[in-house]
Amino acid sequence: MAEINAQLVKQLRDKTGAGMMECKKALIEANGDLPQAEIILRKRGIAAATKKESRSTKQGLISAFIAPSEKLGALVEVNCESDFVARTEDFQALAADVASHIAEIKPKLVRVDEVTDAERASFKAHEALYEQKFAKDQSTTVGELVKSKIAKLGENIAVSRFILYEVNGSGVVANYIHTGAQIGTLLEVKTKSDDVLTNPEFRKLVHDIAMQIAASHPEFVSKEQVPENLLERERDIQRERARGEGKPAKMIDKIAEGRMSKFYEEICLLEQPFIRENTIAVGELIRSASEKLGETISVSRFVRYKVGDAMDAPGVEESPLPVTA
Repeated sequence: MAEINAQLVKQLRDKTGAGMMECKKALIEANGDLPQAEIILRKRGIAAATKKESRSTKQGLISAFIAPSEKLGALVEVNCESDFVARTEDFQALAADVASHIAEIKPKLVRVDEVTDAERASFKAHEALYEQKFAKDQSTTVGELVKSKIAKLGENIAVSRFILYEVNGSGVVANYIHTGAQIGTLLEVKTKSDDVLTNPEFRKLVHDIAMQIAASHPEFVSKEQVPENLLERERDIQRERARGEGKPAKMIDKIAEGRMSKFYEEICLLEQPFIRENTIAVGELIRSASEKLGETISVSRFVRYKVGDAMDAPGVEESPLPVTA
């Protein structure tokens, strides 16, 4: 049997909100498998359905760049060792410059969820980026620029991940950076034509959706995008919960299906209650705006970054950074 230590119990507790003893029992039953222990707790109705974000100790900030055309945008996470350095003008300028460089040069894109299991052990999101000539100063590379900031600020610094969106056709790329730059989003919104792009109501809608993603952390745009294996796992969890609550056997499937709506609200952007007016869903908000503006408006894709999340991913090395100068 795998060792069930206090750190593992705490990890499960932080993620689920369940008590220490319940977490320990679940881990013992799951033979130390953290994801399986979480499922066990959820089947018992002990763990909350919404996963809690890990409390990463990694410092840094999220930065974005949107091209003047609004057809192209980049989102980047730059890490350092302390919050003090993250708040300096030099570090913030570096993050902004890297975001601008990515949008202009379009280096090879790497996100943690695009890396195969076999590649995770040697994952370095910055490698292709660091080798490029810096867009604002061709006499240096991005890697050399980062090293110069390491020497000046006295801390290890690295670009841990980045993503680039480019609209094909009508629509815009937009972003939202939450106060403190610890959370940022990048969003692509498609339209029938570009005529609506300057409309104040359209711009407010796009801003609100970008902020919704930052606040509510959806994983998919719509219900149709949720993988079937994820849906079946959730249905199984809800069936077990219903059985544990002593519900009649003939009602189990119906109860489980009824509870799926809450699951969709948690993970699907269009199903989530709108943060400014929780009596309507984001999907309804977009449909209403489309009718009012006489447009076809849809969310194509989005990404949400939170400082530290990239290096918290399983199998990703803790610090893929250049050697401190």
